Amino acid sequence: MVGAGLLRKKEAKMEAKFCRESRAVQTHRILPFHCNMHQTLYGGQLMEFIDNCASITVSRHTRSLCVTASMDQLNFIRPLHLSDSVCVETIVTGTGRTSVEVFAKVVGERLETGERYLAATAFLTFVAIDETGASVEVAPIQPEGPEEIFVCAGYPERQAKRMAERKASAQFQSGLNLDFPWDIH
Repeated sequence: MVGAGLLRKKEAKMEAKFCRESRAVQTHRILPFHCNMHQTLYGGQLMEFIDNCASITVSRHTRSLCVTASMDQLNFIRPLHLSDSVCVETIVTGTGRTSVEVFAKVVGERLETGERYLAATAFLTFVAIDETGASVEVAPIQPEGPEEIFVCAGYPERQAKRMAERKASAQFQSGLNLDFPWDIH
């Protein structure tokens, strides 16, 4: 096995799946109602496109219900303009026991010229669950091509960083006040 997904000893009984088996691609033309006052795609709209596409990828990989646990990293690289197309491509790039990391590559295209450009990248984490909401184990992944191997290779470091950030986030959240804002003195 090459890369990140990586057949773990205790999961040796689960057969690894290739990244290509769960790849999802969605393409949209950017219309006026998708845009902000700069005539570029709203960041929140792009997040919706990414989460939707990634949810298809993770469902194909796990063949179970899945919930978005986090959008771990979203990098806006170039704005997506009105009338451009936006193509979101997602693949599984790593798995834990019950969690799945999905990478999203967002490519814009100036339809009048054919110029393609990298507009954004993102990593999301999902958890596979059953009908009762209990988490279920997931299969490891097997990257094939150079880009898959490159992206999957960073999974262990990203996973370790997420675990550390989750602990820090829990500590931060414990200090937040949940009273109504108008009752705070």
